[in-house]
Amino acid sequence: MRRSAFTLVELLVVIAIIGILVALLLPAVQAAREAARRSECNNKLKQLALACHNHHDIKKLFPPGTTQDQPPFGPGASNWGASWLIYILPYFEQNALYQQLTIGGGTGYGNTTNGAIYTGVYIPGYRCPSTPLPDKTSSSVPGSSNLELPTYCGIAGAVNGLIQPPGVYNETRFGNPGGSAGCCSGGILGTSGTLIPNGKISTSAVTDGTSNTMMISEQSNWIFTQNGSRQAWNAAGPHGWTIGWGNSTLPTSFNNGSPSGDLRAFNVTTVRWAINQTGGWPDAPGNCASFGVCDNTGQNIPLNSAHPGGVNAAFADGSVQFLGNTLSLDVLGRLSIRDDNQPVVLP
Repeated sequence: MRRSAFTLVELLVVIAIIGILVALLLPAVQAAREAARRSECNNKLKQLALACHNHHDIKKLFPPGTTQDQPPFGPGASNWGASWLIYILPYFEQNALYQQLTIGGGTGYGNTTNGAIYTGVYIPGYRCPSTPLPDKTSSSVPGSSNLELPTYCGIAGAVNGLIQPPGVYNETRFGNPGGSAGCCSGGILGTSGTLIPNGKISTSAVTDGTSNTMMISEQSNWIFTQNGSRQAWNAAGPHGWTIGWGNSTLPTSFNNGSPSGDLRAFNVTTVRWAINQTGGWPDAPGNCASFGVCDNTGQNIPLNSAHPGGVNAAFADGSVQFLGNTLSLDVLGRLSIRDDNQPVVLP
């Protein structure tokens, strides 16, 4: 009897067909996975916004975006205070962690007792599931090992000049950086948003409407410099989720450019550039004085994400919307400022 079998040509044809099918299905599988990750990111932002609202329910104010340890946020000025990601801990199912902390003497950076407590803490809700950025920071808070690198940032406001046409609105609540290109200038730092430096606001101060004002968004993808290198630069800088503000002379209003000098206020951002404008920045360590995009830390690093086409953003009413790359700077500026009294029409 003659035994039947596949010929080599038939086997190669079958393998080729399987390869073609896999090539056709793989993009669909990857798209489905990314859709699931984007949905999870959306949910994490909702939880962060809910924590801010729970803070508002108890304190009658949203949490401060980034603070110095001076009153009312601590007993006296000392580098460095805490970020909003610390202030929401009791409302983010992390009250046990919050109760262990010493408020004052460098709550977010400098207090070695707190630094030891921060070691090993990983809060999944502080990171977008699509991010390619490393889990840990490149440096450490005193008393700790490297900390979690968050990928969500509070919106401190927007720079002047984004809202068009010129003259329709003039923003004065910002500080200009000093002349240092790298550390430690920061970039243009505003107080016109919802999570502001050394201050807390209520919903009544959001006169544009809470549904028209951003509160939290993403900086969860790589920044690419002119030489093509990729950098994990975001509002947390190299120091992680705990660190706040270090300027001991911050007034209640910046008054159109004053003070200057070190304007690094960690874990918040002041909107200046287009969404996902991540390429072509000055080589490491960047240039904070001119662009606000640098490693330690830039106040004007663009909102960015690994989601195709845009970023997720949580608004002051607790909703989350996807903002596309094509959103104009005019509209982005209106969404970032709480009281410009300019209409907003999203595409």
